[in-house]
Amino acid sequence: MAAADTRLDPLLHAVENHYNRAQSLKLEFSETYSVARRPTQVERGTLFLRKPGKMRWDYAAPAGKIFLSDGKNVFLYTPDTHRLEKSKLKESEDLRAPLAFLLGKLNFWKEFRSFTSRVEGDSTWVVAAPNSEQAAYTQVEFLVATDSTIRRVRITGQDRSVLDFTFANEQINAPVTPAMFAFTPPPGTEVVEDKDFAEARK
Repeated sequence: MAAADTRLDPLLHAVENHYNRAQSLKLEFSETYSVARRPTQVERGTLFLRKPGKMRWDYAAPAGKIFLSDGKNVFLYTPDTHRLEKSKLKESEDLRAPLAFLLGKLNFWKEFRSFTSRVEGDSTWVVAAPNSEQAAYTQVEFLVATDSTIRRVRITGQDRSVLDFTFANEQINAPVTPAMFAFTPPPGTEVVEDKDFAEARK
């Protein structure tokens, strides 16, 4: 642990430099959501990010599901229920929301109050506690590779749920247009505003 912590500051600065120079980002992801006494959910798809703070999660499994942020609001569309839920980004308790800072002005010391680390092979796990006790999550763990890319993010919620993302095929400055972060629901969709997105997952 001591050996890992001695290089934590330069490691975090290297990650910041890698992502702060990007205007957009494209990743393939797999997502595992687990909470006590409920079956584990496994989903996958493609994530698009655009500075500042915009993101779009296009799900291949389940097909048609979309989670989107336009930088101010977040939207969750589930085709099986024909439902669109909308909330303010700052008020959202969905555990995907913390990832939006990757394409803002990434500053670990602004977003988090404390860090620990541990080495895993050639990579390093960084465990961070959020600045605000009101955050929807209690900690975020980042697996940082030797090229300063983030390969996994594990988010622990206040309810002890765990959302674990694995990322692959990262493309810096991928062609991502502003129109991708606007969503028009299909006719007949039920639109519900200011709902707790964490509840929508249950």
